Amino acid sequence: MGKDRANPWEGYWKHFSVSARANPAQAFRRRLIHVLLGAEAAGPDATILDIGCGSGDLLAELGEHYPQAAIAGVDLSQSGLAEARANLPRALLVQFDLSAGAPEDLHGWASHAVCSEVLEHVDAPKILLAAADACLKPGGRLVVTVPGGPMSAFDRHIGHQRHYTRRHLANLLEEAGFELELAAGAGFPMFNLYRMVVLLRGRRLIDDVSDVPGLLARSVMALFDRLLPRSLSDSPWGWQIVAVGRKRRVSAVRSP
Repeated sequence: MGKDRANPWEGYWKHFSVSARANPAQAFRRRLIHVLLGAEAAGPDATILDIGCGSGDLLAELGEHYPQAAIAGVDLSQSGLAEARANLPRALLVQFDLSAGAPEDLHGWASHAVCSEVLEHVDAPKILLAAADACLKPGGRLVVTVPGGPMSAFDRHIGHQRHYTRRHLANLLEEAGFELELAAGAGFPMFNLYRMVVLLRGRRLIDDVSDVPGLLARSVMALFDRLLPRSLSDSPWGWQIVAVGRKRRVSAVRSP
């Protein structure tokens, strides 16, 4: 995220980290991420990078799901990373603005990377994806999730600049130099229904989930925690957009 967005994100982790952790949409996305990372992520040589790791909730789950892999996270938010460091002593955590490129500590480090619910916040998503490419080893896999469908008042409040279609995300990955393996619309119908509830709640949702979620918010999240696994992983109408790209392998130089 650009430096002009650093301060809003410091406030985000202060006020919404509890509700983000309880959000059933997060669990739904993570099930998709585990499938898309593939079996190689469970190997002893795997190195998994969470791009935009925030307070480290996804990174912690990746560490539990892939105990043999080395894990790392990068984010601009000092407060988010402070929380992540307290809970993830074995992870390499780097504070860095990826709009300025890839940090030296992570250059060519990752066999796998995840960029989940980040691109919708940034001014120049192609630049961030180019930095992700620089963090990957040749042939490394990048899993991306972004929101699709209409934008809610809460989305705008937390800094969403755009929502995506799968074609838009596919084009973006290819323009950033990745070999596209998959672009899909997940979540129909239950995730879409959850998003409709968010849309209808409007700005009231901001107070519902700020600091500690209220009874109504907790009840709705508990209901959709049961319903979201019934969503399709790919359909023309899914509002959770996912994609997988591969870093291109450098061709061997042939002697004349």
